[in-house]
Amino acid sequence: MFDKMKKMMEMKKQADEIKKQLDAIEIEIHDVRGIKLLVTGSQIFKSVEIDEKHLTPANKDRFQKDLVRSLNAAIKKSQFQAAMKMKSVMPEGFPGL
Repeated sequence: MFDKMKKMMEMKKQADEIKKQLDAIEIEIHDVRGIKLLVTGSQIFKSVEIDEKHLTPANKDRFQKDLVRSLNAAIKKSQFQAAMKMKSVMPEGFPGL
C-alpha cells in the first residue's frame, strides 16, 4: 500500500514538472499569411498578431476562416509538443503514446 502511495506521489510530482515545462514552451505559428500566434506547450495563447489588411469588412469571411485555421494549427502543434514531453517521461510501452 505504501509503495502505491509513494508511486502516486512520484507520478504527481512528474506531472507537475511536465506542466511547468509545457508552460515554459512557446510555439510561434504563422502558417496562414498575415496571422501570427504565440501559444504555450500547455495550450495557452500568449499573443495574436494580425496584418491590418485582413481587418477590412470585405475580408471578414476570409479572415475568420484563416483565423480558425491558424488556431487549429497552433493547438495541433501544442498537442504534439505535449505528447513528446509526456512520451519522454512515461515508461516504455505505455499504451496510446
